[in-house]
Amino acid sequence: MGIEVGGLLGLIWLIVVVYAIVKTAGSSAGVGSKVLWIVLILVLPVIGVILWFLLGPKR
Repeated sequence: MGIEVGGLLGLIWLIVVVYAIVKTAGSSAGVGSKVLWIVLILVLPVIGVILWFLLGPKR
């Protein structure tokens, strides 16, 4: 009622982006790879997160 759908979806998206960045930073990938993924996620949030889920560093 008092909560906007856009605001709620925006909050969920922010949580997903922060999760992707934290998981990337904590992965065992090299520093250069981590930096590239984080920059991609920040510059192109929608495409970056989708690519990260599909191709990103695992653990």
